[in-house]
Amino acid sequence: MIEEKKISMAVIRRLPRYFRYLSDLIKLDIKRISSKELSERMQITASQIRQDLNCFGGFGQQGYGYNVEYLYEEISKILGTDKRFSCIILGAGNMGNALANYENFKKRGYDILAIFDVSEDKIGKKINGIEVYSTDKLAEFVANNKVDIAILTVPNKKIIEAATEVTSLGIKGIWNFTPSDLSLGEGIVVENVHLSDSLMVLGYRLREKGE
Repeated sequence: MIEEKKISMAVIRRLPRYFRYLSDLIKLDIKRISSKELSERMQITASQIRQDLNCFGGFGQQGYGYNVEYLYEEISKILGTDKRFSCIILGAGNMGNALANYENFKKRGYDILAIFDVSEDKIGKKINGIEVYSTDKLAEFVANNKVDIAILTVPNKKIIEAATEVTSLGIKGIWNFTPSDLSLGEGIVVENVHLSDSLMVLGYRLREKGE
């Protein structure tokens, strides 16, 4: 069991990267790896790797390094990928379509149950086999189905209304793809995603290269 202690979000945000690299090592049939070898692959320092993993108990053995499969499984548990989460999407526009068609979600334990929209021309259709319902049916659907996460891809002017509605229905997790950051009440977990931020960072790095 992981000790109850405050772990920084910076550490937590690095965990999916460890997970990806360990997954690749398993595919290469690599059984163990040292923090030095892992640091060379990931381009972060070995001491940073050790510090990060020590937040959760360490997992390594001096003189041996890390058992790749064991570490992968432990990080999988920490990230909740050994569990299944039920999701709904609010907004059947371009982003909602793209997310509904992303097959990797199911592999990672995230099942998209339904999509909701206000447009009459979208209601009743299916995206990747997932039905689009009227937002009028949202409360009824949540009452009859366990929903862990609401994925919000609604227009920015509708974000507060959408967030208020899903949280009032008892949904505790929100994945927010709108331009506005959401910060909701205690007990509601929000992950704000800004794809344009990543693109602007790329632009900055390209500009620096050019100069």
